[in-house]
Amino acid sequence: MEITLARINSDPRINEFIRQTEKALKVQGFTEHGFRHANLVASRARTVAQMIGLSKKEQELAAVAGYCHDMANFLGRTHHHYWGALLFGQLYLKDNNPKDVALVMQAIANHDKEEMKLSNPISAVLVLADKSDVHRERVSQVSASRLKVDIHNRVNYATIASKLGIDKKTKEIKLSLKIDTKIVPIMEYFEIFTQRMVYCRKAAEYLGYKFTLEINKFKLL
Repeated sequence: MEITLARINSDPRINEFIRQTEKALKVQGFTEHGFRHANLVASRARTVAQMIGLSKKEQELAAVAGYCHDMANFLGRTHHHYWGALLFGQLYLKDNNPKDVALVMQAIANHDKEEMKLSNPISAVLVLADKSDVHRERVSQVSASRLKVDIHNRVNYATIASKLGIDKKTKEIKLSLKIDTKIVPIMEYFEIFTQRMVYCRKAAEYLGYKFTLEINKFKLL
C-alpha cells in the first residue's frame, strides 16, 4: 500500500500518539507539539519538497514525516525522535514498501539530534520544516509570570510572523521572522535557537541551497 498523508491523518493510532504528546508536554510547560505543529510541519515539508523539485512520492513521504515527527514525545523528550521512528516502523512495516517506511523512519529519527547525518532529502526537508516553526501560537501558557521565567515561551510568544521561503534562482532558503522586541530582544532568539539554525544550515546545504535568516527585515545569516 502507498503511504500517504491522507491515510496517516485518518489513523487513530497516530492521532492518539499526537494527542497524548500534546497533553504530556502541556503539563510539563513545553511549547505546543500537537496537531497544529504536526499539520504545519507536514504542509511546510510538502511545500519545500515540491519547490526544490523532489518527486511526488518524496513530497508525500516528507509530509508524512512532518506529521509524525514529534508523536512520541508522550514517552519522553530526550529520545522522542528514536521512539517516534520505531513506533512508525512498528505500525507500517508489515504491509507497506519497506523503502518508503525506512525513509520516513530515518527522517523522524534524524530530525532532532546533534550528530545529525543527512543521507536523503526527505530528512533534510523535515529539519527545515520543523525548526522553522517559531510562533506565538505555540505558547499555551501566556501569563506574565510564565513568560518571565520561560525563555522558550517568551521567544515564541514574541514571534508574530514566521515564513519559510525558497528562491530557486539564488538557491536560498530563507526563514523570515517578525519579532516584537518589546517582549524580547533579538539576542534571546539566538540564545535558545542557535542550534536550530545550525541544523537548518546543514539541511539546506545538503539540498544544494544556502540557509539565510531575516528578523524584522534585517538579514542576520
